[in-house]
This record gives sequence, C-alpha cells and structure tokens, in this order.
Amino acid sequence: MQGHCDLSNLTEAGRLGARQVGIALQELPITAAYSSPLQRARETAELIVANTSNGHHGLSLTFKDTLKEINLVQWEGLTFEEVEERFPDGYRDWRQQPHRLRMELDTPDGPKEFYPVPALYDQARQFWQDVLPRHSGETILVVAHSGINRCLINTAIGLGPEYYQSLQQSNCGISILNFAGELGGPVQLESLNLTSHLGDPLPKRKKGQHGPRFLLVRHGETDWNRQKRFQGQMDVPLNDQGRVQSGQARDFLQSVPIHRAVSSPMLRPKETAEIILQSHPDVPLELMDELREISHGLWEGKLEAEIEAAYPGDLKQWQHAPETVQMPEGENLQQVWARAIRAWNDIVASTPERSDGSVVTTLVVAHDAVNKAILCGLVDRGPEAFWIFKQGNGSVTVIDYPDGIAGKPVIQALNITSHLSGGVLDKTAAGAL
Repeated sequence: MQGHCDLSNLTEAGRLGARQVGIALQELPITAAYSSPLQRARETAELIVANTSNGHHGLSLTFKDTLKEINLVQWEGLTFEEVEERFPDGYRDWRQQPHRLRMELDTPDGPKEFYPVPALYDQARQFWQDVLPRHSGETILVVAHSGINRCLINTAIGLGPEYYQSLQQSNCGISILNFAGELGGPVQLESLNLTSHLGDPLPKRKKGQHGPRFLLVRHGETDWNRQKRFQGQMDVPLNDQGRVQSGQARDFLQSVPIHRAVSSPMLRPKETAEIILQSHPDVPLELMDELREISHGLWEGKLEAEIEAAYPGDLKQWQHAPETVQMPEGENLQQVWARAIRAWNDIVASTPERSDGSVVTTLVVAHDAVNKAILCGLVDRGPEAFWIFKQGNGSVTVIDYPDGIAGKPVIQALNITSHLSGGVLDKTAAGAL
C-alpha cells in the first residue's frame, strides 16, 4: 500500500501507460492540467502532457496537495496480505465499510483519532471548490491516484464515503466528468475507468477475485435516436448505424468469455444482443420483460418541440427534475426503478457461482432509462439521480461482484464507447430515450 508516502516510482509499464494516455487524449482541447505532487503521479502527468498535442503548445502542470493520495498511516509500505494479517478488523472495514476505517495519527499534541476516507472526501471537495470556478466551459486534465480519484468522482456525483469502494480506478484508466457549473450543481459521469487505450478492452480484475462479472450494454442506434424522437416502448428497430455499432460491440467483446445473456424483448436490444452473440454462438438469449424501456405514454413518437407544444413546461421538468414527472398515460421513474432493479436482482441471484473459482460473465442488453436505473440502484440512488450516468448507444458497462453475489457490486467501467469511435469521448447519438 502506497498511500500518502512518496517512496514509490513508476515502473516501465507505468511509463508506457502514461504515454498511451497522452496519445488517447490528443483529440481533447485541454486548457489546464493539475497533478498530485507525489512523484508517481507527477511523472505520469508529465508523460501524459508530453504525449498530447497540447504538450507542444505550452500546457503547464499545476501541482496540488489536495490531489495527494489517501493517508493510510500505519499501513503504508505493507502489502495487502500483511495489512490483512496485522490489522484484520481495520482491513475488513476498509473493504466493506471504508467510511468507518479508523486509525491513529501522530500530532504534536499526541495521538489523534483519524478517519482516512472521510478526510480524503474533504480533500476532494476542497480541490473542486478551488479549481472548478477557474475553468468554466473548459476541458481540464486531473492526474492523481486511485483513492483520491474515487473521492473526486464520488463527491462530484453525490456519493458518500461509504461508496468509496464502489467505483474502480485502474492505473492509467481515463474517466470523464461533465460539470454544468460548480460542485453541487448538475454533473454527468460520461465514462469511468476506460482502459482500452492500454490494450485492455475491459479493466483487469484484482488477483483472487472470482465473483461474477456483468456486461451491461445499451442497444445500438435507431432512426428515432438519431432524430431525437421519444420512442419509449414503441418497438423501433435498429437502423444501419445501430447494426454497425452492435457489430463493433461484438468484435470488442469477442475475446471476452460470455456464459449467459439476457435482453429486453424489444427489437432494438434483442437484435443488439443477437449480433453480439454471433461470436458466442453457444450462449442462448433469455428475454426479460421487466427490462423494457420506460413507457413515455403520449410522448412516444414525438419530437421535443412537439412535446413542448402539447405539454408546456413538462419537458423542462423532465430535464431538471425527472423524478417528479408522470408521463401522460405512461410510467414515472419510480415505476421504472422498481421493475429494473427487481430484474437486475433476479439476474444476479440466478447467476451460478462456480466451485472451481472461475468467473461467470453475463451479458445484459437493455435501454437508456433501464440501464440508468440499474446503475443508480447499485449505489442506492433514486430517480433524482437519473441524468448522472451516461449510456451511449452500443456502450458497454462492466459490473463486478468481487466477493460473490452476496457482496457489494463494483462498477469497474462505465459507458465504454472506444470500440465505436476510436476515441475516449462518447460520440453516439444524443437522442431521446
């Protein structure tokens, strides 16, 4: 465990990964770059900047102590196995309830009780409060560490310290946050922990973890997605681009073992799943009715301008407070949450765990609203958080249960679209649901 100490350096693999990040970010108009001053993050940031197009145009690095890694006091320098052996209760808290992990910190006034994870959350909030007002409308690069990055993401999207272990951060993984303003305002997690630029299509699992893995996919594009027309439970098929995206998802996942597949019965996810399973022909496709898209009722088939004309103000309410909207002759988000999360729990509970310790991987193909409900449910968020997690057409999200289906889920990667665009940004159609 490295934590707050500054004794470790990058390996050659770490330097290569940093260069690969720089190349992956070349398309982005980065205007400012911030880094932890600890040497492993500093060198990573320097290599990233040197390998982006911005590196040739005077982009300078600003080093911030608020980006330093978590202070783990007595644990730093020990292996995970040594920590588990010497501090079993603390290690159990670290894994299962990190917000309660308690240590003693030496101070000039003597030992002081210290909670590392809540302290790191305070540090993350301080960074955002200091930096965000300076960069309205700009793209900034932040290079830090696994722990503080989790806290930066979680404080941005409103997850407390008890969810510290719920989002993964791999070495040189890329995550993208879109802020509408300052901390506390609307924010979207566009993607989490992208690793395909490193040659790893999906994040690697930690050694010894054999719980099931789930690949949550949103269906490919339809003409109504492209037109920004509300489709809901209208059974609109994939368009040609949607079939291309499904084929790209198939090729992206071709080398990934898939043991089970479940889909919404509607045409667009069903065909997406069938195309993906062309490279896994022995896997039957199960259809689950509760994975159907939200019913938009009388909004279905309409463009935004038509909805605004027929239901003045309701569309704005949907965009800013979706949990308060009852679709005319359709569903509300509370209903979608209930059935989507029930479906997910049924899928997880019926997933076999193998006695030989091998990983069972399940493909689940559904819709934008349903996928968002599932993701929010994994971190106990309700319909008020509907817009936080982005789901592009043909995107792949990875969810692991490292301690088995009775344990807590970890979102390993969110909204991977690199197989569709070749870059880190989600360039899929930003159409209606």
